[in-house]
Amino acid sequence: MRCFFVSDLHGQINRYNKLFEIISSERPDAVFFGGDLLPSGFGATMDISDFLENIFFQGVKECLEQSGKVIRFFVIMGNDDPRMYEKEFVDADRLGLIDYVHDRSVPFGDMFVTGYSYVPPTPFQLKDWERYDVSRFVDVGSVSPEEGLRTVSVPKSETRYSTIVKDLKKLADLHPPERTIFLFHSPPYDSGLDRAELNGMKIDHVSLDPHVGSIAIQRFIKERQPFLTLHGHIHESPRLTGRWKEQKGRTHSISAAHDDRELSLVRFDTDDLPSSSRDLIL
Repeated sequence: MRCFFVSDLHGQINRYNKLFEIISSERPDAVFFGGDLLPSGFGATMDISDFLENIFFQGVKECLEQSGKVIRFFVIMGNDDPRMYEKEFVDADRLGLIDYVHDRSVPFGDMFVTGYSYVPPTPFQLKDWERYDVSRFVDVGSVSPEEGLRTVSVPKSETRYSTIVKDLKKLADLHPPERTIFLFHSPPYDSGLDRAELNGMKIDHVSLDPHVGSIAIQRFIKERQPFLTLHGHIHESPRLTGRWKEQKGRTHSISAAHDDRELSLVRFDTDDLPSSSRDLIL
């Protein structure tokens, strides 16, 4: 199955217009959206509900009409997307327009797609999509998920005791990982996909770890060997490491993150993952 993968578009309309134009032209079997899709944060210059209706969902509808075939749109949100807008994705899923796959798994041909939006604690204030990773540890310079701001209310017990590692244990049991594409927002820790521009930086004389991905996701890949994992979140990592894809054992991992103006578009075929390509398109 021929697929596209994008992430971290942050509401940039020019990127969306280019993406939908290419989808209509090339007619892939599926498009994966890896989070951070909305106009960025509380400083957004466009009403987010209007953006979703008139740019995102309208673009999906036009692609389906123009392509003349069934194209699956698999979607998760990211840590920069206010969760108060999750309902609009859920409603679009109920209408059959997209597959909103956060914390759930759906069939895709003879495979499955499982989504997961949460990332480990960051220095940013919006905490809707942040969780402790493998314990209640917070890196130097980051803000605990129990602090910061949220656009939806969650129980204090959830913010204090939920972890990414516990969530992944549940998701891994939904379907065989070796037949599943996992759509993550966070990359795995200590990889070519999670390098932040923090070399030499210190806070209170303590050096910052330039690897900011999820240890839980790293362990999950090593231990469960899923078919494919897709990631975003750390925009500068491909530039710093020179890598946007890697393989650990049988698992292929791909990032669509990018830190410049272009649309970063990854093309992959589930029958030939080593031939995956990445184009930067103005």
